[in-house]
Amino acid sequence: MAVSFFQFKLEELGQYLESYGEKKFRAQQLFRWIYGLKQFDYEEMTNVSKSFRQLLPQLLNLELPHIVNVRSSQDGTRKYLFEVGEGETVEAVLIPGNNRRQTLCLSSEVGCNMACKFCFTGKQKLKRRLSTQQIVGQFVRVMLDQPEDEPITNIVYMGMGEPLDNTDAVLSASEILHNSWGVNLSRKKITVSTSGLVPQIPLVTQAGLRLAVSLNAPNDELRTQIMPINKKYPLAELIASCKEHSRKSKDKVTMEYVLLKDFNDSIDHAKQLMYLLRDVPSKINIIPFNEHPDSGFGRPSEEKIQAFQNFLISKNVHVLRRRTMGRDIYAACGQLTSAYKNHPISMTI
Repeated sequence: MAVSFFQFKLEELGQYLESYGEKKFRAQQLFRWIYGLKQFDYEEMTNVSKSFRQLLPQLLNLELPHIVNVRSSQDGTRKYLFEVGEGETVEAVLIPGNNRRQTLCLSSEVGCNMACKFCFTGKQKLKRRLSTQQIVGQFVRVMLDQPEDEPITNIVYMGMGEPLDNTDAVLSASEILHNSWGVNLSRKKITVSTSGLVPQIPLVTQAGLRLAVSLNAPNDELRTQIMPINKKYPLAELIASCKEHSRKSKDKVTMEYVLLKDFNDSIDHAKQLMYLLRDVPSKINIIPFNEHPDSGFGRPSEEKIQAFQNFLISKNVHVLRRRTMGRDIYAACGQLTSAYKNHPISMTI
């Protein structure tokens, strides 16, 4: 029975083909045709022998996750709902940017075990970790939906699930999409975000990928209230692991800070944040809270958001305000979830 082509890294595919008496270099040919040239018809792979082309359907299937629907935002963001088997679904989001940048936000799990209080996905308990082929499949489906002159340039694992709770599949998918015979994405164009699974952070470092940390509070007391993972891996451990990642990778760590009204948005909180990160090569991404049903949190006023950012800028802290994209179709940061009967479709902004 044919297995999924999209589960294999290049070396693994070569070994698989060798087990059927084929030459290992055939793996490079297939990567180039399918990922690089977007050719899914084996008969059109002209530099592959006829006998091998006839054998391929028995060895490898090219099935991709089914797109249930696609929703488009007024700002150009597109949200894809994928079926991943057994009636389960996940969302991925394509975000347009400046200078022809196209960032794809991928999901790694159906639901999530982290239960962060401000995150819509956190309302779903973990139902399933996605396989390598399901993660790669999200990318390929969206890639095929893109115009030739608007390729996906960046990947962020900031969709549904905790990427470092599914490390093997996330890193395998990243290696596949990085491979120069295929999509050829630079490792520095792939960012893995974590809520703070400290023991897995060195795996991101070893893989040569960028690291983002969902920080969201400047002290343990506040962070534990909204992020239960902080009980297991408090800030001292998390910050130490970030410093080590930066030391080895020579990269800055992106610190994501969701601003929650009257919770973590004061100037005093900004001072604490500055002190917390004083020795960490990092940049801070301020993310004004994106509302979703029954969250229990509000979005700070524009004045408070600007005051928080301006204070940090005045202290020469590298801080950016993340542009909110796709909020009107529940595609913004913290708004992704699976399809279910109370799933919101759109909002007025």
